[in-house]
Amino acid sequence: MHTIDDLRPAHRAAVLATIPIVAAVGAEDLHRPTPCAGWDLTDLLAHMTAQHRGFAAAARGNGADPAIWDTTTVRDAVTRAPGDTYASAAHDVLEAFTNPDAAHIPFALPEFGPGAEFPGAVAIGFHLIDYVVHGWDVAATLGRDYRLPADVVGAALPLALMVPDGDYRSTPAAPFGPAIAGPATGDLAQLLRHLGRNPAIAQENSTVTGA
Repeated sequence: MHTIDDLRPAHRAAVLATIPIVAAVGAEDLHRPTPCAGWDLTDLLAHMTAQHRGFAAAARGNGADPAIWDTTTVRDAVTRAPGDTYASAAHDVLEAFTNPDAAHIPFALPEFGPGAEFPGAVAIGFHLIDYVVHGWDVAATLGRDYRLPADVVGAALPLALMVPDGDYRSTPAAPFGPAIAGPATGDLAQLLRHLGRNPAIAQENSTVTGA
């Protein structure tokens, strides 16, 4: 069982790695399709930004309000200044997760259902997996390299493999698509395939790198 202090360093590295990727997004990129079915890059970045704000609020004991997680509140800002808007939200969640009390505060995560709460380490594990994957999603959309330290991928992989596969992954509300069979050359590729991404395509010109 991971503790919050086990996961915070890997989480911080994963989130920081997404910032320069998103900084490369230009206005001409915002309507590109992404590996997230039905989402263009604006949709994906609005989701990523709102999730940072929501998890930051949860780490401060204020995550129960569903409005905090609403992507419509950040969509316009993402459209005007994707890099700056995203970076501000990313640094907000990183600062919130340094809270010494975060290990003891139940994180309210209303997207899992009314009244849903999770221990800090579990919530940070959810967020870590999301940003390992969503960092790849943005990089693949842009056709850019995606690199993560081996210890970050190593921390995320066992958590990702605990996410069950099944028919529910094909429903619109599922956070990840069905697992994709195929060769997994390394831990990152294995993680991506288990969570419904095909690292072999990566928009055909992106390099996936990880232990």
